[in-house]
Amino acid sequence: MKIVFLDAKTIGEDIDLSAYDALGEVVKYGFSTSEEVPERVKDADVLVINKIEINEQTIGTAKNLKLVCVTATGTNNLDKEYLEKRGIAWRNVAGYSTESVTQHTFALLFYLLEKMRYYDEYVKTEKYVNDTIFTHFAEHFNEISGKTWGIIGLGTIGRRVADIAKAFGAHVVYYSASGRSAQEGYEQVDFDTLLSKSDIVSVHAPLNEYTKDLMNKEAFAKMKKTAIFLNLGRGPIVVEQDLCEALENGEIAAAGLDVLCEEPMSEMNPLVKIKDSRKLIITPHIAWASVEARTRLMQIIVGQIKEFFAL
Repeated sequence: MKIVFLDAKTIGEDIDLSAYDALGEVVKYGFSTSEEVPERVKDADVLVINKIEINEQTIGTAKNLKLVCVTATGTNNLDKEYLEKRGIAWRNVAGYSTESVTQHTFALLFYLLEKMRYYDEYVKTEKYVNDTIFTHFAEHFNEISGKTWGIIGLGTIGRRVADIAKAFGAHVVYYSASGRSAQEGYEQVDFDTLLSKSDIVSVHAPLNEYTKDLMNKEAFAKMKKTAIFLNLGRGPIVVEQDLCEALENGEIAAAGLDVLCEEPMSEMNPLVKIKDSRKLIITPHIAWASVEARTRLMQIIVGQIKEFFAL
């Protein structure tokens, strides 16, 4: 069989993909535009893709195509109706990045909560050299213990974050935007209660009709002025202009984001202008991407191909 990777650079060049070579001929393209895809998929049996749009325009030339493997959980880039009409199967991967995203959630929090940028620079600029006393209190920080942590989206990642937050001594509550019934062992509250009571709010929800623009001007206005907001879900859950204003006006204390409405970040994004690292940290959609998570992801896809072709 012929396996074609259309955007291999989204996996990273440090991940061992040699297991695919044992399955057949493998062709890897770092990136592919929509215009380049039709020629590149003509004789492919399997496509391995991340963000490439899969529809009649891009894969109509792929006469041998039997399987599309998405190196992610989300599949909104697949025209599933067209794939079904063609009899082409598709697979995605869930659960591979739980530990990675959970860890990154706390990395963002600690960076903001403990003012790490300030203290790192304080030492590196040698202000601590021969200082008057052994400690330095210019930027205050607080403990997680005793605080209320509100989680939006209590799926696998949300529950993992909740359990670790509890281990730090936080009181954890959650809100289900879709209105799912309460999960045993976790305290469900309404949206307004979560916003008004939480010292930390983290988003781990998918993007859908219930969550799009959920965190808007009205939502931020209901939060504590001392609250830290974290988004590890999807960018469009947040109205970025409203978040920008909330940070600038002191309606919330700080925000940590790993996802944006447009990725890579647009120069028109209002958050570009916030340079104060005590207020905002944005990472470039890397929460999912630990070495272990990416390795696990690609091993799972090898297994999916073997299972589909009964190898």
